[in-house]
Amino acid sequence: MTKTEKESGKRREGSWPGRVLARTKALFVWWIVPVCVLIGAFAGGAYGTLRTPQYSATSYVLVVPTDKTDPAAALGFAQAYGRVASQVAVTGDAQVWAGVSRKVLKENVTTVTSPDAPMISVTATSSGRQAAVSMADGVARSLVLNGTQMQGSTNVRVVQFARAVKPTSPVSPSVPLAALVGAAAGGLLGGLLVLVRPKRRPGEVHAPVPGPSAAPVPQTESV
Repeated sequence: MTKTEKESGKRREGSWPGRVLARTKALFVWWIVPVCVLIGAFAGGAYGTLRTPQYSATSYVLVVPTDKTDPAAALGFAQAYGRVASQVAVTGDAQVWAGVSRKVLKENVTTVTSPDAPMISVTATSSGRQAAVSMADGVARSLVLNGTQMQGSTNVRVVQFARAVKPTSPVSPSVPLAALVGAAAGGLLGGLLVLVRPKRRPGEVHAPVPGPSAAPVPQTESV
């Protein structure tokens, strides 16, 4: 690059259109994060508004040892019943009592056991309050019925400790919470875009590659 070309390039960069373009790019970079935050908040609020509220209900089942066994055995059977609760509910009449299909029971009912107490919590989630209660109590009833049938071989009794209570509020995130989560995700995405954008180093000049030089012509001495 010759001296004249360098000077012309500097004049172009320092001209009025060049300065305006540089300022526009700088403003665009600073506005990436706020715009992403607003988009994320709007998307989260829309999701919270349009999504159907989900309700949760929990029923509790207790495994009680008989005279022929000890509390440790009851705790072990409680862990086992908690693992096979979905299969017991499907093979039993839980879907009839709950008024839903087997697939709905498998997808929306979860069981949790305690390592210290022979108790099983059966939690059902549904878009309807009464449906959640019916599913939780239906699975718990299936466990009690199966435990009663197997009592002669297991020597433990399975009883329903507490029935599910009709929920009063949904467990799905509210609209403000969904908007807040969306805004946080949008801000994070905007920050990543700012960090990974290509940056131009100031004063960076690429030196021209010199071309091959011609070999000197040998000269002969005169006699």
